[in-house]
Parts: sequence; structure tokens; C-alpha cells
Amino acid sequence: MRILCGTILAAAAMAAGAATPSAIALVPAPREQVWREGTCAFVEKDIRCVRDAALPPEGYRLDITPDGVTVASADDAGAFYARKTLKQLAWEGCNSIPCGTVMDWPAFKWRGVMLDEGRHFFGKEVVKHELELMADHKLNVFHWHLTECQGWRLDIQRFPELVKYGAVRPCSVAYGHTGLAERGDCVFNTEPYGPFFYTADDVREILAFAKERYITVVPEIEMPGHIRALLAAHPEFSCKGDLPRVPNVIHSIEEDVLCAGNNDAIRFMEQVYDEVCNLFPGACIHIGGDECPKTRWKECPKCQARIKALGLKDEDALQAWVTRHFTDYLAKKGRRAIGWDEVFAGNPGKETIIHGWHIQHGNKFGLLAAEAGHPTIVSDLKSTYFSLPQKTPDDPFTYLSPGTWLTLETAYSFDPFAGMSEKAKPHVLGAECCMWSECTWNIYDLDFKLWPRACAFAEALWTSPAAPRDFTDFSRRMAVHRKRLIAAHVNCAPLK
Repeated sequence: MRILCGTILAAAAMAAGAATPSAIALVPAPREQVWREGTCAFVEKDIRCVRDAALPPEGYRLDITPDGVTVASADDAGAFYARKTLKQLAWEGCNSIPCGTVMDWPAFKWRGVMLDEGRHFFGKEVVKHELELMADHKLNVFHWHLTECQGWRLDIQRFPELVKYGAVRPCSVAYGHTGLAERGDCVFNTEPYGPFFYTADDVREILAFAKERYITVVPEIEMPGHIRALLAAHPEFSCKGDLPRVPNVIHSIEEDVLCAGNNDAIRFMEQVYDEVCNLFPGACIHIGGDECPKTRWKECPKCQARIKALGLKDEDALQAWVTRHFTDYLAKKGRRAIGWDEVFAGNPGKETIIHGWHIQHGNKFGLLAAEAGHPTIVSDLKSTYFSLPQKTPDDPFTYLSPGTWLTLETAYSFDPFAGMSEKAKPHVLGAECCMWSECTWNIYDLDFKLWPRACAFAEALWTSPAAPRDFTDFSRRMAVHRKRLIAAHVNCAPLK
């Protein structure tokens, strides 16, 4: 069988009269595809499914003949992704699809999207909407950022004050403003925000929805920094011990963090993670660990006493102790901790997954972690932070500097192996694109910022890094695929 790809495929298929442009506009592009003369009257219930152990995990082979459709897959996920390919071939209610064969499997096993709901809360229907879109593009990890300085979004039944005080704030940054004091742009509306949070039943509903789509949900419960909303509920766990009982409204790196010298604070976080582990069945829990100022620890008698008692060098070593304590605690519960790449500086155990966001931007902790043998997830700021503007008409306001662009082509050119040595590459699990919500107020902003860049990101992770990628061909396919997204009520950004 001759395998045809990209623009060669398009020309050959149309010349043979075997397919229309829409029929071959597949996103992400399959590894191998060939189209033949003829069409198949597509009826989903008549698909023949078989197992083929020779295919890689999540892989499938799709055979379309005039007599019907056969899906061979390594597992249930592969069969699911084959159906997603068929969905694109049969879009707009088409009752026939081109005959051909598709062989496909992913390059990376961790293909994620991070959604921040600490700053702005979107709700379970929006989360389901994005999960459906993730599944359509064969993305399989939903990193759910549930706690922040601006909001605590998970009801911990043992500690109801977390949502009583942490899930509501007196106002929010006004639409179109950054909320950054250093830029003189702290303009607020006058409406109380919240209480907005997810109950245990909400979480179970979302988990079931995700599971049906072969998406793993990884909750993030941040500590020891980015916890001002937690301290609004429990100020006794701060170093000061007496704070206003409201989360932050402005967007800043807050100096009030978890008191690392307070045994009660440590035990409190253990009990929070106990409940999170009971609620979320996945193997991983994200513990954050980034952007933790040490100002309060330097002034806190309890933190200084902890440093002395443990024989630690300084406050950085104290954070390393906190990280190791909770990675070990979660390991005893059968879970693996994930931390943003700053935690690597504290020499965490090799079981800790490092989430690199500085990899091509300043420090190299993500690169060093993979080099040292840590399982690593890549979310390079310049390539995967879709809260950056994309340089398109009517780009929704972003909290990052004007002139810092993350275009569709930049997203498409993302390579998780960039800068990696051959020694490091086997430790890269995959990558995530990150949707921070300081200035993402609603589903319309969210969709506009995610799509179509998340389509490009999905193809970058599905396709082998060794295979050449053609942005011109991707743009041709996206011109068709964007129509599918618009038809599915996605506020998809223009392609340029």
C-alpha cells in the first residue's frame, strides 16, 4: 500500500474522485493515510470492531470500504479515537465517507490541557464542553487548577470554611484590565464574585464524563504558595496568624503563604489531600510548588525553629522539606506528586513528576529534571501558555505584556524535546497547554484563546517529533476544521 500524506494526499485523493477537501481535513493528522476510489455509506452502529495487539497503546487502524467500516485497535481508547477520526470524515451529517485506510497512534502518552479556575470560575457545563473538544482532538489529560490566591474551588467536606470564605470575593478585576498593581491597572467592578465552587457530586459527574472520553483528570491543590484563598478561610495557618478573611482580588504573587513551621498547618494540608485522593481516583495529584516567596518564613519564629530543628540551610531548603514531606505523604497513599519545575531545586524524590514551564524561558529546571531521570511534563511558557495573545483580530485581553505573541504557527511548531539531550528524551511523558484565567472571564474568551491553538498543540503531541510538519498543510486543513468547530458552537479564533 502506498501511503500518501499532506498536500500530496489531497491532490491524489481529489484527482481520483475519492474524497472531498473536507473528507481529508483531519486534525490531528494521522501518521499514515491513503484514500481510494469509492465511498462508504457510513452508519455508526454498523462499525466492525476488532482487537489487534500489534498496534501501539491508543493506536488504531481504520479500514473503509464500500462494504463498511472496520476498526482495529490495541485497546478501548484506540477504538474511541478511530471513531473521532470517523466523526471528522462524516461531519455536517454526511451520509458517505471516502474509502481508505488510516493507521494512527500517538507520539506522547501525556497530552494535556490545564484550566485555571482559581481566578475565574467557569462551571461544570463549560468544563464538559472543553473536555468534549479535548476528546475530539485526542487530548487525554485534564489538569484542573482548582485553588489559587483569588479563589478556592473545591468543597472539602471536612473543612467547609474553605468554600465559605475562599470561594467568594468582594469584587473582581473589571473586564479588559489586568488587575496588576505594578502596571497601575487595578480597575474593579463592584459585584461580589461567588461563592463559586465544585461539590463532590459535581466532581464525580465531571470525572465520569471525562472517563467516558478516555481523559484522566489531575487536580491541582497548590501549596505552600498561591494559597491566599485558603488563608482567608484559615488565617491561623499563615505565619502572621491574622489575615483578612477574603481572597485576593488583584493578581499578584502573594507573600502570605502556608506556615511551614506550623505542625497544625502541615496536618491540615495532609487532611485536605486525604479527601482529594478519596475523590479523584487518578494516579497523580499536582501540588503546585511554584512562586513561593520566603519573606514571611524569614520573619516567622515557627519557620525559623523548623529550619533549626531540621538542620536546614535556609528558607529554600525549608520549601524543599515541605515538598518532600507531601510527595512522600502522597506516595504512601499510592499517588504520584506533580510539581511545577521550581520544586526540582529542592531535590525531590525520583518518583516526583516535574512540570517544566521555564524550559525555554530563564531557568532550566525542566531540562535538568529530565536529564536527571525525573518523569517530566513540558509546558514551555513561550509555546504553550495560551493566555498569551495570538495576534489575531479582536484578540481578547491578556494579562501578559502586549507585544508578546503566541501565534498559531508558534503553537504548531512546539516540540516537547526542544533543548533535550538524548539522555533526557525518554523521561518526557508529554506536554500540556496552559489556560490561565487572570483575564479570561467567560467561555467566549476561553474558547477564543484555546481554539485553534489547541488543535495545533494536539497535532504536535500526536505526531512523531521526528516526522516533518507542514504548517501550510495544517492551515489548509484548519480552514475546514474551523468550520466544524464553529458549527459545534465553539468561539474559535480566526486563523490569522
